[in-house]
Amino acid sequence: MAIIFSPSALFTTTTTTTTTTTITPPPLNKHHLPIQSTTKLQLPNLTTTAITLAAATIIATTTTIPPSLAADSYAIYYGTAASAANYGGYGGNSDKKASAEYIYDIPEGWKERLVSKVEKGTNGTDSEFYNPKKKTEKEYLTFLGGLRQLAPKEAVLNNLALSDVNLQDLIASADSVTSEETKDDKGQVYYVYEIDGPSAHSLISVTCAKNKLYAHFVMAPAAEWKRDQETLKHIHESFKTVG
Repeated sequence: MAIIFSPSALFTTTTTTTTTTTITPPPLNKHHLPIQSTTKLQLPNLTTTAITLAAATIIATTTTIPPSLAADSYAIYYGTAASAANYGGYGGNSDKKASAEYIYDIPEGWKERLVSKVEKGTNGTDSEFYNPKKKTEKEYLTFLGGLRQLAPKEAVLNNLALSDVNLQDLIASADSVTSEETKDDKGQVYYVYEIDGPSAHSLISVTCAKNKLYAHFVMAPAAEWKRDQETLKHIHESFKTVG
């Protein structure tokens, strides 16, 4: 399996503040001036003083945010959606990137759960990754061959639930289920579902390509959803078919 790590862009922010101070000499008091009319009063060079102070302020207030405080890092997973009969590769072809049919991002630190040949053949699960700190926080992809286009949104979701008991339970107890249709820059149609329940939350993206239906799932318990919502939305939006 080939996983190419592609850290999200790290931004370094530099904040610069410039303060210009103009020094105004004190008023000349006639009583304090020397009696001799030939004496010249020496005043500081105001322009030089202002520039020096400004430069010192810039150096003192420059702040750099270390990379460790920037966005999360992700790896790109290349999925082949191979049938159960071809489980394990294509006759020794180890370049999954070249034969990939879909991709999605994996958060740094998440682990892969190896999918069995039986599981692949029964419910079409092709890949799965999970958070080792909470294994029920996960993303996975299923596929089904022989489909040229998507059925109506409600029918698609109901059919997905037939082979996924956890999804059935989540839908049955959900506070809300929303769906929408979107298109990518090539005009390919994606169905996007969001299921919000009292105990868990799920984001699902479904599309058809190459006579196959691909369904990408992101699931998390309610507590993890509240904590990791930004990361979970990112991996949900990263899914797309390729090739």
